[in-house]
Amino acid sequence: MRLVVDLNRCQGYAQCAFLAPDVFVMHGDESLLYSPDVEEDRREDVARAVAACPVQAIVVDANFPDGNPGTDREAGR
Repeated sequence: MRLVVDLNRCQGYAQCAFLAPDVFVMHGDESLLYSPDVEEDRREDVARAVAACPVQAIVVDANFPDGNPGTDREAGR
């Protein structure tokens, strides 16, 4: 599964880091670090983290067949 976080939208509330600390980590008070490629067995914790984000800055897409986010959408497929 692939994660994308809109770091311009993220306000550093860190709800994701509390719910999935192996995927999301706060660096300092406001900077978020995250792993964009997440194993499927982490889906439940990541889904909780996505739902808990108060500004909806996290997007999950498990259907990237070529591993390149956006390729299928941009090509109009």
